[in-house]
Amino acid sequence: MNKPHSLRTQLLLRLTLPLAFVVMLDAAVSYFVALHYADMAYDRWLLDSARSLAQQVKGQKDKITFDLPPIAVEMFRWDDMDKTFFKVESLGGGFMAGDKALPSPSIPPEERDLPYFSDGEIGGKPIRIVSVLTVPTAASEEVLVSVAETLNKRRGMMSEILLAVVLPQILLVLVTGIHIWTGVNRGLHPLRNLARIIAGRSARDLDPIPDTDVPLEVRSLTHTINELLQRLAASMATQRRFIENAAHQLRTPLAGLKIQAERALRAQDPETMRPALIHIKNSADRVAHLSTQLLVLARSEAVMQDRREFTPVDLCALVRECCMDWVPKALERNMELELRAPDEAIFIAGNALLLRELLNNLLDNALRYGKSGGQVAVKLDGPPRTALIVDDDGPGIQPTEAGKVIERFYRIPGSPGDGCGLGLAIVKEIADLHGARLHISHSCFDSGTRIEIAFGRQPEEDQGRR
Repeated sequence: MNKPHSLRTQLLLRLTLPLAFVVMLDAAVSYFVALHYADMAYDRWLLDSARSLAQQVKGQKDKITFDLPPIAVEMFRWDDMDKTFFKVESLGGGFMAGDKALPSPSIPPEERDLPYFSDGEIGGKPIRIVSVLTVPTAASEEVLVSVAETLNKRRGMMSEILLAVVLPQILLVLVTGIHIWTGVNRGLHPLRNLARIIAGRSARDLDPIPDTDVPLEVRSLTHTINELLQRLAASMATQRRFIENAAHQLRTPLAGLKIQAERALRAQDPETMRPALIHIKNSADRVAHLSTQLLVLARSEAVMQDRREFTPVDLCALVRECCMDWVPKALERNMELELRAPDEAIFIAGNALLLRELLNNLLDNALRYGKSGGQVAVKLDGPPRTALIVDDDGPGIQPTEAGKVIERFYRIPGSPGDGCGLGLAIVKEIADLHGARLHISHSCFDSGTRIEIAFGRQPEEDQGRR
């Protein structure tokens, strides 16, 4: 399991590390620039010393001489921090004066007319050397004059420059880091307040989170949480309503079961017991029917939260299968069940189980409330307008009742049978889930009801989305 990352740590790193890098880069650049100019100053002093010594080289009658009084040599060598070396040598005659241990550099031909700077070592100590070629008057031989010094003054200046540049930069990083730390903590304070508000809520408090005191960047988070809370509140309200309705509807048939069971227990012979057993069977059928419808409602509400369960469904095949399943019920009531559907498949995007329940409820209502010996017609129209129509020849539904019968547990006063008022409510919810429109009107027979389910999505579009 990956360890969660701290937002504070990430912000501090992303703000402080680039700053520290820039400060270090600035310190390095400043150091090398200062060092360059310090080298230029000391190299210029070396060059001046070499040129002064070169002026002491004389040529007389083809003889080269170098005459420097001891006091002048002592003054030339004096330095309280570094040791100074010099060497005068004729390219033809060899060493003339100075320090023989001082290395003689190899000057490239293209730089013979210019001062030549190089690095060397004498007595195990690094030195800086400048060499100058000169030709004395009345002489034809070149003389190489080299002056060198150790690097103590240069290193001392390097340390001073480093301290002068880096220490203020380090102090700047520390001050800026403290400021960034304080700013990040203050910036994260609204998030801590938001977390404290959420943590202090009860599990039943689904009111929206106030976002008046949070930054604009955090409001998208609070809006998302509030939308989730709204969906959760709606889902919990639906579940609560479902449980209340289920408890209310199950109470009556279960009470009837208990009464009839007690009646059967008091009976002394089977004939006396028979009416009670018939009532028990009817109550058990009603409870089973009600339980099935309640489970369908629960499933439709669950699918409504996640439409990824939709797949292409052949509506023609599904309608034929359902009608075949209801043929025995139609024969039992001596009713004619007619199906008119195209031969080719009609695909829609949906949940096959719920669509089957939709048609089962329509057929159950049509056969339950239709006339005995009457007829029920099922019609399926294909694209471009896909519609499922069920007509019966029952008492019909008045226009004033059309908006009420689709509500849960509503029954038209005086309706025959022992229905529980869930059939059309289930049809409405499943139709809404599939983006279909439910319309109630007069049937194609002399009396009765027409239920039309018009599907808005077309099969080609549904298969294309997948």
